Amino acid sequence: MVGAGSWGTTLGNLLADKGYIVNLWAYEPEVVEQILYERENKLFLKGIKLSERLRPSTDLAQVVFEKDLLLVVVPSHVMREISQKFSPHVSGDTLIVSASKGIENITHLSMSQVLAETNPHVDERCFAVLSGPSFAMEVSRKVPTLISVASKDQQIAGFIQRVFATNYFRVYTNDDMVGVELGGAVKNVIAIASGIIDGLGLGLNTRAALITRGLTEIRRLGTHMGARPDTFAGLSGIGDLLLTCTGALSRNYTVGRKIGEGKKLKAILSEMRMVAEGVKTAKSVYNLSKKMGVEMPICHEIYRILYEDDSPIAAVRRLMTRDLKHELDD
Repeated sequence: MVGAGSWGTTLGNLLADKGYIVNLWAYEPEVVEQILYERENKLFLKGIKLSERLRPSTDLAQVVFEKDLLLVVVPSHVMREISQKFSPHVSGDTLIVSASKGIENITHLSMSQVLAETNPHVDERCFAVLSGPSFAMEVSRKVPTLISVASKDQQIAGFIQRVFATNYFRVYTNDDMVGVELGGAVKNVIAIASGIIDGLGLGLNTRAALITRGLTEIRRLGTHMGARPDTFAGLSGIGDLLLTCTGALSRNYTVGRKIGEGKKLKAILSEMRMVAEGVKTAKSVYNLSKKMGVEMPICHEIYRILYEDDSPIAAVRRLMTRDLKHELDD
């Protein structure tokens, strides 16, 4: 396990509870000490007792060396740096699974694509993605949760499915890596928009419309990039979108709500220990959609609010007064 935030710790502990010995890399030495001596990650997963089989370390090379399966759960903006550091210590047949959600700013690559590019010696079939509607704290409390694992090789997807499945964590396989990753990444931008709507006090009608049209934008970009449209009707599409746009545990929704209430982005982020991926992904989606000629008006407005300090009320007005059109026009 590379990454000891709330999600990385949760997934590592899930596997440890199943009987696996799990080596967990943490950036923060205090996290390692807390897990070693108190069996708790107080920084990112407070209140959850962690298995003795979860073995934390700050030694990245040692954690990844000669492992059969490597799960990477780090913020998208450090994925390339961390992957380049562990790459020399990973064997060519190691299964590398990304559970991070984002799109790299400059290259516009997904997280699995960044991993593949920085680990060229690893067989391309060995990369997979784990994504779906899953708040870490609820999974840690063993609330019934469903997610997807996507890989180009369905035997590998099936193997990862069996590794992670429990009686409270149900895993489905998928072969659409592009769709699964885009759904997981772009929904964070829409979640910021959903939070803004609630922060402005605009009501449930507005939020329902936002989620529906947000899904249209995600599907529009995804299909343009080769994803299957039906992927976005699944767990990593509408499932993850609904959770992140309506759940108070969502960091992206929380950022949006505070913006809607009148707070500035810089001040909001300075108060947060964990990363709200949608902030950086908003820039990637804005530039990617413009480069590919894909219409994404909601995502473009979120970019303007985050990076041009535009008014949320003005953004809503622009969206509501766009040219009238057929609902199903792509």
